[in-house]
Amino acid sequence: MTSASHYDVAIIGAGLSGLAAGIRLAHFGRRVVILERHYAPGGLNSFYSIDGRRYDVGLHAMTNFVPPAVKGTALGKLLRQLRIEREEFDLCPQRQSHVAFGPRGGHVLRFTNDKAVLEADVAAKFPREIDGFRRLASAMASLGLALGDAPAGSARAFIRAHLSDPLLEDLLLCPLMYYGSAQERDMEVEQFAIMFRAIYLEGLSRPYEGIRRVLRVLQEKYKAAGGERRMKSGVARLAVRDGRVAAVVLDSGEELTARHVLSSAGMVETGRLLAPPPPAAAAVDGTATAGRLTFVETVRVLNCQPAAFGWGNDAIIFFNDAERFDYTQPADAVDLRSGVICSPNNFDFGGRELPEGQVRVTCLASYDKWTTFPEDVYRAEKQRWLAAITESAARFLAPVAPGALAAATVATDMFTPRTITHFTGHLGGAVYGSPRKVRDGRTPVANLYLCGTDQGLLGIVGSMLSGITMANQHILLPEARG
Repeated sequence: MTSASHYDVAIIGAGLSGLAAGIRLAHFGRRVVILERHYAPGGLNSFYSIDGRRYDVGLHAMTNFVPPAVKGTALGKLLRQLRIEREEFDLCPQRQSHVAFGPRGGHVLRFTNDKAVLEADVAAKFPREIDGFRRLASAMASLGLALGDAPAGSARAFIRAHLSDPLLEDLLLCPLMYYGSAQERDMEVEQFAIMFRAIYLEGLSRPYEGIRRVLRVLQEKYKAAGGERRMKSGVARLAVRDGRVAAVVLDSGEELTARHVLSSAGMVETGRLLAPPPPAAAAVDGTATAGRLTFVETVRVLNCQPAAFGWGNDAIIFFNDAERFDYTQPADAVDLRSGVICSPNNFDFGGRELPEGQVRVTCLASYDKWTTFPEDVYRAEKQRWLAAITESAARFLAPVAPGALAAATVATDMFTPRTITHFTGHLGGAVYGSPRKVRDGRTPVANLYLCGTDQGLLGIVGSMLSGITMANQHILLPEARG
């Protein structure tokens, strides 16, 4: 083993949390290496190209958007600790978004980056609930600041302590679950508070270039700080001796050593790398299980802006046509009852327009169905469900003339749980990881910590903050004290 293969910190995964942790550590002189199995950074929040056209993966919008003058926010902390100027991310606010329930979207709740819009809509449509909603929003404003502030328990139970209308309960939960919940039919109060603040009290934005802009900035900062990144260098196992990671073994068989290891692979996935496994089980937490919630997403590229079809206001539409919102793994390959429609064009880009129109639709999916299809069936099912998802989402958009959408379509694509597992390594294609989170990032292995999906902070901003927070708490602050 040469000194060149020893590091202060080895980070598993070049996703947003891993990159952010790497930047933070490198800024303080730590010798850091980020190990990534794939050829592109970002994990689920990445991009790919087909026929010269680039597609975002994961990013609909960045949460936690606030104007520059607002202090004490998650976004402000992120920028400050990574030494990023706000303009570098080129964040452009949403125009508006809404939640639509019912077969024809008759129950609508609108929200923007001005929290007063949602409050006014609740007051107009649920007048008996407005006082309770204000109390709930006030509680979320204080609880959503940091991990550990909120009481344990069910978000639905917490909401019902303030609101009595089940329709309003579901309308409020739908966006928060789709954008962050690993738990079926409910959320932990803490996760609910984080997402309520991030979406309803702060807001949504998007870089003009999409996720590419964020990844480029992070990679440039990491490189400038002296960090090392090794792509196509997956971790095969973590050799444990005397309760510590003694060696990081790569897929190639090469071994590295590090004083600390920070893993963004997920709790259960990281546990499976341990050799030998902990006595309790082959998982970092023997009681944890992989998540069951995964998605399909269709992408339709247009030769015009969505506004040409009357779809020019809403950045995001969350829809549900069932009597109650049933956020759970479906029995069929796709659950058409609910979903998310994203029009990346419908953000305020300051007079700029994206060169092509794009509409993306996300629905809950079954991992087992999609991963057991033979290859020829898999390809046929993608085409079948692309058409079905388009038809389902069309109910919640302004109607267009027959054949007009097809005539304006220049390309389509679709990714499935199979795609998600391939690029993230998440068991079951679980986008938000395990329902159980490890708030402090600790594992039974003394020098191994978790960041990202299963640490507990949510969203794109939350993912980066997770990497920063774990780097601070477990590496920088203890070493400074030592």
